[in-house]
Amino acid sequence: MNHELSTKILAVETSCDETSVSILEGLGKILFHTIHSQADVHARYGGVVPEVASRSHLDVLPLLVQEAFQKISADTVDSYAATVGPGLASALIVGTFFTRALALGMGKPFIAINHIEGHLLSPFFGQETVTSHIALIVSGGHTLLLDVQGVGQYVLLGKTLDDAAGEAFDKVAKFLGLPYPGGIQIDTLAAQGDAGRYVFPRSMLHSGDFNFSFSGLKTAIRVFLEHDHTAFLPDLCASFQEALVDVLVAKAIRAARIHHRSLIAVSGGVSSNSRLQAKMASACSHSGISLQIAEPGLRTDNALMIAFAAAQRMKAGIPAPKDVPIMPNLDLATLCKLG
Repeated sequence: MNHELSTKILAVETSCDETSVSILEGLGKILFHTIHSQADVHARYGGVVPEVASRSHLDVLPLLVQEAFQKISADTVDSYAATVGPGLASALIVGTFFTRALALGMGKPFIAINHIEGHLLSPFFGQETVTSHIALIVSGGHTLLLDVQGVGQYVLLGKTLDDAAGEAFDKVAKFLGLPYPGGIQIDTLAAQGDAGRYVFPRSMLHSGDFNFSFSGLKTAIRVFLEHDHTAFLPDLCASFQEALVDVLVAKAIRAARIHHRSLIAVSGGVSSNSRLQAKMASACSHSGISLQIAEPGLRTDNALMIAFAAAQRMKAGIPAPKDVPIMPNLDLATLCKLG
């Protein structure tokens, strides 16, 4: 049997407000997987509080690992992996140092994983090959467009110059008095509204590059609310959502055409947005492009995508780095340097 396809990897994800532990065998056999969400706690504050997040990770992570080892013997784990960045520094410290200590204590390799690479590869979970494609990563902290040739072979085409798509959803939801996390609330209300009722800016839609900007859209909503207190909430949510989604879809399709890619893969928490899925599917079908979206359980932050990224890097022969510190501001420009 191919060694890489039978290797057991225990992975930990603590980059923000989810504590997740997984044990993956090979590229798709899930031996253990759990996610502890802090959403209810942070909802009281209207957003993620780093100190609260790190304290929760510190309390919960040892219990989740203990639970994992009750199901899968620690002696059978071959490697350990954790998110080292990007993310909240205090949260990354908990996951990275805990996992590195486990690896050291068990005499096993530690694999440092870029959180963004975890999202990027998640639509291919369980597959041996990551085919060339255009990757759109849309989450609370990231909005990125990449040309992907294979594992470890990424070219950054564009990124947000200000707010990430998920951040824009959450901030606009807060303007509207909706609970955190706001993306789901807006998506639900938008389904009952008219997306053509109000016209909001499609920032950088015709900029000629693949960068994004959502701060202007967010400001447009805030200014609109200051002058109109009678707007029908579902119509407002639908109109805002349409403006944001239009830019994501248009730039992804354009990137695929220019770079001659026949596949677009979408990942990250915002990939669950129903309007993004529908408009991307329609645009891809019209353009003769295949579409692959991460499975629902792999869209938000999770350790399975971290384990899968580690497994794919091992399969590609990318060596595990030595003594990698946490890197809260780690980006795609330094991704391949981890190997």
